[in-house]
Amino acid sequence: MWKSGILNPAINSLLSRVRHTNTLAIADRGFPFWPALETVDISLVDDIPRVLDVLQALRANFTVGSAFMADEFRQANGADVQRQFEAALAPVTITFMPHRLLKERVPAAVGLIRTGDTTQYANIIIESA
Repeated sequence: MWKSGILNPAINSLLSRVRHTNTLAIADRGFPFWPALETVDISLVDDIPRVLDVLQALRANFTVGSAFMADEFRQANGADVQRQFEAALAPVTITFMPHRLLKERVPAAVGLIRTGDTTQYANIIIESA
């Protein structure tokens, strides 16, 4: 039996297909759905799990080269929330762009993990190094 790390088999399957420069989206509960994009929905109730929970779990075995978030995230959330995301991605710098442009990048991702996060604009696209 698998004893540590990510236990969800669908997430493990998705992660095993990510290669250099491929992207993976981690999204809040209200993020759009793309029928052609593999989506692993792990939302349970509000804020369980959160985008940060998933990001922190992935970092053990996922080398992030780049990260992308919406400009609106900075406008909608305080400094403490922003610092939490920055710390979870350090030393990688987050590239911010309009939410509309962030969503346009999602269909090119290997997949999307949907969470129960209610943090406004907490969606993130990570690119493997």
